[in-house]
Amino acid sequence: MRATGEHTAAVPIPTPPPPPAAAASATEEAEKERRKNRRRPSRRSKQAAVAAPQGPHADAAGPRSVRSMPPMHVGSGGAGVDAEAEASAAGTSQSCPLLPTPRPAEAPVSRVGGGATAMRYFQPHWPERAVEDAVKRGYAFVAKFRVNAHNRNEAYCTIDGIPVDVLITGLAQNRAVEGDLVAITLDPVAQWTRMKGPNVACNPAIGGDSVVREFTETNGNHSWKKGHADVGCRFENCSNGLPVLDRMQPPHKNSGFSQAVKCGNGNATVPERNEIDLNDGKSEAARALQRICAMIYSHPSRRPTGKVLSVIKKSPRRDAIVGFLASFSEFPDGEQQRNQMGLKRMNNRASSVTGLFHLLPTDPKFPPMVVSFSTLPDSVRQSLRGDAAIEKELVAARIDEWNDENLYPYAHVIRFLGKGGHVKTHMDAILFENAISDAEFSPESLACLPDNCWKISQKELEARKDLREVLSFTIDPPTASDLDDAISIEILSGRTVRIGVHIADVSYFVHPETALDAEAQSRSTSVYTLKRKISMLPSRLSEVVSLNPGVDRLAFSIIWDIDPHGNIISRWIGRSVIFSCCKLSYELVQDLICNEASQARSAVSSLEVHGKFERDDVIKSLRGLYEVSKNLKEVRFKGGALSLDTAKLMILFDEDGAPCDSYCYVRNNACFIVEELMLLANMSAAEVISNAFPDCALLRRHPEPNLRKFREFEAFCAKNGFELDASSSGQLHLSLSRIKEKLQEDPVMFDILMFYASKQMQSAEYFCTGDLISKKDDWAHYALSVPLYTHFTSPLRRYPDIIVHRTLNAVIEAEQVYMKQKKSSTGRNGVKASCELMDRCFTGLQLCKDAAESEEGKKALSDAAKKFKVPYSENLGEIAEHCNERKWAGRRTEDAGQKLYMWALIKNKEVVVCNARVLGLGPRFMSVYVPKLAMERRIYYDEVEGLSVEWLEATATLVLDACRNKPAQRRGTQMKCRPIEEVAMVVNPSELSEEDEESGATEAGGCTAKSVLLSGDAVKPQTTPAVLPLVIHYLSDIPVVLHAIGGEDCAVDIGVRLYMASYFEL
Repeated sequence: MRATGEHTAAVPIPTPPPPPAAAASATEEAEKERRKNRRRPSRRSKQAAVAAPQGPHADAAGPRSVRSMPPMHVGSGGAGVDAEAEASAAGTSQSCPLLPTPRPAEAPVSRVGGGATAMRYFQPHWPERAVEDAVKRGYAFVAKFRVNAHNRNEAYCTIDGIPVDVLITGLAQNRAVEGDLVAITLDPVAQWTRMKGPNVACNPAIGGDSVVREFTETNGNHSWKKGHADVGCRFENCSNGLPVLDRMQPPHKNSGFSQAVKCGNGNATVPERNEIDLNDGKSEAARALQRICAMIYSHPSRRPTGKVLSVIKKSPRRDAIVGFLASFSEFPDGEQQRNQMGLKRMNNRASSVTGLFHLLPTDPKFPPMVVSFSTLPDSVRQSLRGDAAIEKELVAARIDEWNDENLYPYAHVIRFLGKGGHVKTHMDAILFENAISDAEFSPESLACLPDNCWKISQKELEARKDLREVLSFTIDPPTASDLDDAISIEILSGRTVRIGVHIADVSYFVHPETALDAEAQSRSTSVYTLKRKISMLPSRLSEVVSLNPGVDRLAFSIIWDIDPHGNIISRWIGRSVIFSCCKLSYELVQDLICNEASQARSAVSSLEVHGKFERDDVIKSLRGLYEVSKNLKEVRFKGGALSLDTAKLMILFDEDGAPCDSYCYVRNNACFIVEELMLLANMSAAEVISNAFPDCALLRRHPEPNLRKFREFEAFCAKNGFELDASSSGQLHLSLSRIKEKLQEDPVMFDILMFYASKQMQSAEYFCTGDLISKKDDWAHYALSVPLYTHFTSPLRRYPDIIVHRTLNAVIEAEQVYMKQKKSSTGRNGVKASCELMDRCFTGLQLCKDAAESEEGKKALSDAAKKFKVPYSENLGEIAEHCNERKWAGRRTEDAGQKLYMWALIKNKEVVVCNARVLGLGPRFMSVYVPKLAMERRIYYDEVEGLSVEWLEATATLVLDACRNKPAQRRGTQMKCRPIEEVAMVVNPSELSEEDEESGATEAGGCTAKSVLLSGDAVKPQTTPAVLPLVIHYLSDIPVVLHAIGGEDCAVDIGVRLYMASYFEL
């Protein structure tokens, strides 16, 4: 629906005022100057307008980096204002709370070369009070700044209450960088860009494989990690070019914004009038949001654009920049930038020694930066005066300043990391980028640890439940050293079983407000990078608290009585002491529970059991646990749970520690035994602490996926003949299960579906219940389909689990105090208490509300919270936010480490040939899914020497062929074509043996999930190469070559080229 004058009159949005000036006289003087400039623009102003391009698509960072990828808009050139917008501009240009488009202004600036005036490229940032007032009045909005990794010129901001992300381009980015919290305002509707169609949503800080990780984190299984996944283009057609990142948060249930996605074709509908009542007494900001949404509904094919007014909170990423240094002469427009800074032109070597460097970040989301020679470390400056070269040195730096007269920010080099191209150097860079500290623990922290000869005191034994006579054991990866969870099973009468989950009592040793607690909170999580582990707690503590076999250990236990149908009859939670009889690996457990007697017998010989129990007791317990876990899993999925299990890569290392092979990891039934029990324990802990402390419980929520994106995913599935119901997590799981059965002959296609389904998910996050006390529906966990969830089972590697343990301790303490008081009171008066006397009024299956709401109960809970130092709501919210940030940093580190070692593996192999599946096509590039890497990659084929590209838009068909004639070149233009080697590896068919061709033909269907990926013969070109002319359709299988990119002078990456055969030289 197009906006009309009547419609915009009904929902007017005032234009925001300019920020308040320092004084009235200054404001009047500035207004006179503006009028004068409008009447008679000066020559300098015209030059400034030419030097700094204006409009929503100007390049904020100036000249494009030599390492940046080409612009991604493949079809129509750019996303400018079209005829539809111009036609409606008269009625809508003033309909949004907008500021005038920022223009470069002249301001006198003192420079090294004299007092010459300098041009402002950016608008000054608004002062804090002006921003607060604008936000309150609905003129500005606060959002996190997210930069497109493929095109730094485009960034996106998610505004709560607006169903689509706001696009911010060019100068409008106003010096904001990835991760900043910014204040933005929206442009007039006439400047909004056109939506390019369905795109894949992915937020690098949080999205992606959150559902998969949420399950795998429950059992502490670190034997595999998910591979890196690149942002993809459109599911079916990439001619739109750049993937547009849409908002990750679902609309609030009371906002009515979900009406914007009700149409099956993806177009928005205008909500009914009663949904946008502007006179309902809401705040100015709420009414402004409704007006903006009315404009979005009126222009469903357009995306809002905006500009940054101010940076409210700077991103921590500003202090963690990694990149390579380069002299100005090697950077585009280096001379122009030096002149703008008042510096004289200098020779290459001289400029490095006496002036400035450019810092080229390895993260494409950050702009090039300027580094002064005087700020370099002394040792580096001395080496530069000799013959040393720094072009291949990887450095760690931070952003110091970015004023409005410079296109690039100034950075300060903190230290040199080493030569690029070495795995250790890049691993150190990854740790620095994510602020992961691998330093030794401080002496103050180590002083908090118990002695190595520490033993459980008799007093502590008497205060705990003694479970040492119950058969217990641990199940972990074979290389695991932190054994923080054990399980047990007892057979009761009537086929009822008693299942126990026993967690190492870390909170007994890590006390609040100590140096050890502060350091654990700062780290928040252990980080695993294949070759090393960066622990949250000292290894000495792990030796004391890990549930090693054959020794008594303190534990926090949750015990359930479960009937044969998987229903929980009763529950006990408390502190205990256990004795683990053996340490089991997943592989060993799988062999022991299998039905093949020979396989089980061979596994029994390697089973070492401590204490009074025998091997047969352990095997019987394992098989009983397996049956119980199957029932629990069935009950959970009947309740609407969702599983998105995607392909996982494992990397093998040789004796020297170098990566030598990789394969896809397949989870077995032993993993599911642990997973189901850990999930149950986490849900039970969440229920208890949230009931007892509804204002200060640390829970974990998983929001629903973006509804608009799932509509697009449903359309994608329907187009390919798959019926998908995404109305709930349970229906989605059932749909994917049916699709999996249908795709038994095409496992690669199902991997692609799961790959994209996981992209629609938001990340789970920790939160304080007090922050969402009025929105309890938002506490739920979407994937698990449960109202309450937390982390309780891994206190050795997750700080939130320690907080949950302390909170549970407070609940148990309060329960004991309260029940003691009630029993005493009942004994004196002879009257039965209103709540049935039982030992578990707070921790049982049902909370006794009379006990919790009574004065005695409240006082007992309050005193216990003080005793165990349960954080107040305000402090807990900050802890949750910090833990979220550290958890995401850990994930980025683990993913980057996985990619780094895969890069090193491919680099060592030199040539890796395999098949790929085409996911998107366009005239400039295609997007392919590589099963061997479980990654999505792009292949650019535009402007390639010797290659002809024909794109048939009507049929979405790409035809690649050898150029018959040299392409015509316009006079005066210098079109630089890339060599064919950058796009394809071309082999002569005569060099391929018949054996290679036959083996390649059998491999054309792609590799299965269980295949070894890069074993000895896999690096030989066994896949049949394509021949020209090559006709490619959507979802075609094509042969490709994997190769390692960068490392020595730019970021490491894994590239994909076409694998083709030709008798002629291209």
